[in-house]
Amino acid sequence: MTTTALKRPMLALLAISLALSCTFPASAAPSEATAQVQAGHSANSWDLSDLYQTPAGFDSDASKLEAQLQQFAGCKGQLGASPARLKSCLDLYSEVHKRLDRLKMYASLYFYQDTGDKLGNQLNQHADLLDNQFSQATAFVQPEILALGAKRVHAMLARDKGLGPYRLQLDTILRNAPHTLDAAGEQLVSQFGLATGSASAIYQTLSSSEMPWSTIKLSDGTEATIDLTAYEQYREVSNRADRKLVLDTYWGKWKQFEHTFGETLYGKLKTDAAYAKVRHYPDSQTAALDADHLPPAVYQTLIAQTNANLPTLHRYFRLRARMLGIKDMAYYDLYPPLVNSTRTFTLAESKQMMLAAVAPLGADYVKTLSAAVNARWMDVYPSPHKLPAALTLGDAYDVHPYVLLNYTGNYASVTTMTHEWGHAMHSVLSNKAQPAMYAPYSIFIAEIASTTNEALLLEHQLTVARDDDERLLYLGEALDELRGVFFRQAMFAEFEAAIHAKVDQGVALTGAQISAIYLDLLKRYHGVAQGVMTIDPLYSVEWAYLPHFYENFYVFKYATSIAAAQEFAQRILANTPGAREAYLKMLSSGSSADPYALVKAAGVDLATPQPYQALAARMNSIMDQIEAIESRRGK
Repeated sequence: MTTTALKRPMLALLAISLALSCTFPASAAPSEATAQVQAGHSANSWDLSDLYQTPAGFDSDASKLEAQLQQFAGCKGQLGASPARLKSCLDLYSEVHKRLDRLKMYASLYFYQDTGDKLGNQLNQHADLLDNQFSQATAFVQPEILALGAKRVHAMLARDKGLGPYRLQLDTILRNAPHTLDAAGEQLVSQFGLATGSASAIYQTLSSSEMPWSTIKLSDGTEATIDLTAYEQYREVSNRADRKLVLDTYWGKWKQFEHTFGETLYGKLKTDAAYAKVRHYPDSQTAALDADHLPPAVYQTLIAQTNANLPTLHRYFRLRARMLGIKDMAYYDLYPPLVNSTRTFTLAESKQMMLAAVAPLGADYVKTLSAAVNARWMDVYPSPHKLPAALTLGDAYDVHPYVLLNYTGNYASVTTMTHEWGHAMHSVLSNKAQPAMYAPYSIFIAEIASTTNEALLLEHQLTVARDDDERLLYLGEALDELRGVFFRQAMFAEFEAAIHAKVDQGVALTGAQISAIYLDLLKRYHGVAQGVMTIDPLYSVEWAYLPHFYENFYVFKYATSIAAAQEFAQRILANTPGAREAYLKMLSSGSSADPYALVKAAGVDLATPQPYQALAARMNSIMDQIEAIESRRGK
């Protein structure tokens, strides 16, 4: 379903697919682990009572939402009755969606704190069903407004100034006229909401629960079952033979299921192609970009500029090989840290580092963040059954954002916390400045807020670093981040465009064919032809384990965002007149304008080469600094 401004998507900055059933029992008792979290008074765990005092409060609010949906049914056929009637129905729509967002957010957070708690899963199921009920109950809105026509809608806006806040949403609906079905068609499409996620659900179930992982013995005698968690841990070990064994074992297992995962991804691609055709788009990519009204030039320029700057990426790989003492760089050498460090940071130290880093954003920003980070908005440390991730949920308009971390004390934990609080502050600023209907913001902008904070953190830490070892730690982390978030995500974006284009053209894809497309990109991006690196064809199945491809045309926003963030950070740090004010205004704008327009108005045009060239220049500058340190050390 094409998302419009009236459909406020929940901000979940981690793509997670949950296989949910369609029935749920009455509220159950919390698990022991969840009860301990709820009963605790630790400042390092979040307090969900700000949303609902108990799960019973969730049930009560869910009942209110269902009653409001029944009330909203009375708006069907009435939107054109009068400006006052249109306003009352849009007011109710906004209130219902605000309530739905709060319910969904509570259910997600409850589940994340203890994924083994049955009640958390039940709450998620309930929220999912409510979301689908909302989609079906409101499916008539767009076609009915379109039936009124632009002339009549604008006349109603002129007659009733109270409709003014809805002008952007109404204009967005009118703009989407060529892609909106009649009432019967919209109702039919909405009913497919629960059915069309089967490919993603099958992928999630097989990859997370049913893969028969293999056990290996490393050179030091350690035995490890190489599942996702172990893979991410052991691919960083210092012994090259162990790293190769880890990757060979892990990707060898995925290769055994290449055909099955090919079918699930192909199923998702076919679904996207079908929806694009139903809504009269020329292809899946155009349909996806139009949800945010993004010009195709953004995607096209990203891919073109990434390829133009591949020499910078290849320089990074050669630097990595030299720093690791490797002459024959291989794909399994990508993950060991450039700089080994045992330094750790307490949570208090990390908070102070973050607050000092964002000082260039102004006293008000720092004051607000300081109060928020010391409130119970954050769940900090790992615990049994807690979701092993970092994310921010900020869509409960009348409450505040919540941050989930799994803080371990290394510098990566510091950067992750700074990243997530960039998201949280984005929500705080947007919720304060905008009405509920315009407070949510696009992922296209969301990742700018987080990665700008990371860029500011790096610059601050370099100014306070005590010696070259500490500088190398910060520079190495930043370099790996730029490689992983820009070049790797841009490669994913190019891959995604290629496979979608084939299915849009009616070409069938098998797992082996998808792997062949992916391998060609791996070789080009990693400089195989230039002798930069060797890549075992076995690793071509890497695409199969990435859940991002089940959220069509999602990953490119990470690459565009980190490019924009580098430019924003440099402008702010250079005290460019108006740069800070323009940046904060963007963060405060929510969805009050198209996201591309908001970023451009703040000073960065992501449809032009400049931001991507600036990122490459930044990456080269970091490598220059690393090589200068190496030179001082005689290396």
